[in-house]
Amino acid sequence: MNTNIRLAPRVAAVMGALIADSAALGLHWIYDADRIAQIEKTKGLAFLPPQAEHYANVKGYFVHGGKEAGASSAYGEICLLILKHLAEYGEFKRTEYQTAFRNHFGPGGNYTGYIDTPTRQILLKLIPLKPEEFPEISGVDDDQFAALATVPVITAAHKGSRDALLEKVEQVVRLTHNNHDAIAAAKYTASVLLAVLEGSSLNEALTSSLQFAGETLTPLLSDALNTNRLDSVAAAQRFGSACHVLEGLPVIVHILRHATGYQQAVEANIRASGDNCGRAIMLGAIAAAAAETRNDSNAAIPLSWLATYKNLATAAHACTHL
Repeated sequence: MNTNIRLAPRVAAVMGALIADSAALGLHWIYDADRIAQIEKTKGLAFLPPQAEHYANVKGYFVHGGKEAGASSAYGEICLLILKHLAEYGEFKRTEYQTAFRNHFGPGGNYTGYIDTPTRQILLKLIPLKPEEFPEISGVDDDQFAALATVPVITAAHKGSRDALLEKVEQVVRLTHNNHDAIAAAKYTASVLLAVLEGSSLNEALTSSLQFAGETLTPLLSDALNTNRLDSVAAAQRFGSACHVLEGLPVIVHILRHATGYQQAVEANIRASGDNCGRAIMLGAIAAAAAETRNDSNAAIPLSWLATYKNLATAAHACTHL
């Protein structure tokens, strides 16, 4: 019996991002692929509850101790936040989104969990200000993966030209990450996702979008595209497994180049270790959209994974505007 569910491609892109992030949470920021391989043998990979014992005596950062299986990292929270924002207003409104970001992640907000350094710096800028005083560019000079957390939603909701999309993506990303490499990574991944949603094959989208990747990322991504077979652990060892887009984006491209479906892509990303939640957002969005646009139900998001994601009802309701 088929245990995957069909979604509209734009909805699949958003849900694919959110669920891939949630699937990786239990093994997030373990910088040891061997430890992850050991855990997989007895417990599996996806949707594990965060446990301190998994991080014992290896390089890693255990910061999700208060979360359950099916919850989101901060990346997933940002992705869901922009989704709810667009569902509420029907379009992107800068000041309202900055207000929602401050209210969600700031003191007294609904978010409970780890706050990274860039987010703390953004909050320090916004908290003292009235919304009408918020700057058009409130981001910090940082190239970490939170910069891409809004991209699946902005792209899935976009109905205009590619140039207009890339302009909007840059505007939104600079609200949190005012960094050249972060902007290049966001434009590249937005272009890939848009091309897939418009009917291009995944490999065509990965290659044709290199024109937007910038001079630093382009050779790294080209190297990733030229790998011969799926080996996410080796790719992470080669390019890096930390939170920076220059390290993680080539790993994403390598996995997308070779994985045959959504589940395989997400599991390969978890095995690669490090900031697998950060990589999961764009990886999951593109892999899920690609499965739906080629009408491959066997490669789509597993129904059991959808059911495990704790914010499914909220996300599904917000996706009705797409």
